[in-house]
Amino acid sequence: MRKYTITKKKKSRDKPVGAHSVRPKNKNPRAFTKWFVDLIIIISASAVYSYALHAFIAPADIAPGGVTGIATIVNSLTDIPVGVLYGLFNLPLIILGFIFLGKAMMVKTIISVAVITVATDFLFADFSVYTGDKMLAALFGGVLFGAAMGIIYLRNGTSGGIDIVNRMIHKKLPFFSLGKITLAADAVVISASMAVFRSVEAGLFAIIAIFVSGRVIDTLFYGGLEGKLLLIFSDKYEEITQKIITEQHRGVTLLSGTGAYSGLEKKVICCAVNKNQYVKIKRVVGETDPAAFIVITHAGEVLGEGFQPNRIS
Repeated sequence: MRKYTITKKKKSRDKPVGAHSVRPKNKNPRAFTKWFVDLIIIISASAVYSYALHAFIAPADIAPGGVTGIATIVNSLTDIPVGVLYGLFNLPLIILGFIFLGKAMMVKTIISVAVITVATDFLFADFSVYTGDKMLAALFGGVLFGAAMGIIYLRNGTSGGIDIVNRMIHKKLPFFSLGKITLAADAVVISASMAVFRSVEAGLFAIIAIFVSGRVIDTLFYGGLEGKLLLIFSDKYEEITQKIITEQHRGVTLLSGTGAYSGLEKKVICCAVNKNQYVKIKRVVGETDPAAFIVITHAGEVLGEGFQPNRIS
């Protein structure tokens, strides 16, 4: 019988010490840079928001909905600084946001709320305020509010308050725009402001400010994504298709259809374009086939090749 011996494998001394140790992963410098840029932009936008509150909104007794409106109303009744009230009212909502919106977004939100709280009561405390026409105060305050909130939204943050709730709703129901959600959430605060300030005008100016800010938010948040969808019915579809591709540099999809009355098969040109480009394509169609039938619809968002990249925020 053959004898088999088991020999132990000698440990190699050539291998460097700690070769099997777990090394820490290198941090992604791009992610850090993006986060840092987001932080700077959010701080700047929050300062703009704070200035609008200090210089235009609060002096005109305009309660523009949400926590800002509530803080403005309570300030008129108690003389507690608006910034302090804004920070206090945000505390429970921030906790709620940590649960439903995630840590990354809420860290940015805490920074935004902190900047607004401090800037309103301290940084801009000695800045002059606008005490003229309340209509102008509502318009300029609304524009600055909307610009600030829109920029903060674009950096995946919120300015706190009802914006946290608005973000939660938008996350669950993305087909509702942030501007419209914000507008709907502010109705109760507007009613309360009219009762406290004993003025219907206070509510009307608040509506103007909220409407303007909502439009600015939607323009910033969706402006680069909006477009037009064209459905073109023409017997000269081949010629029109070539002109759209070569002259307007837009992709075209040909859909197969059948006329319900004639029973004839038709080709339908389907084309998504930027909202400032569809006029040129209409002209191309009109010059090529004046008898063409065109359906033009508004597209809230156009994502993909040739437009904005389809990325999950």
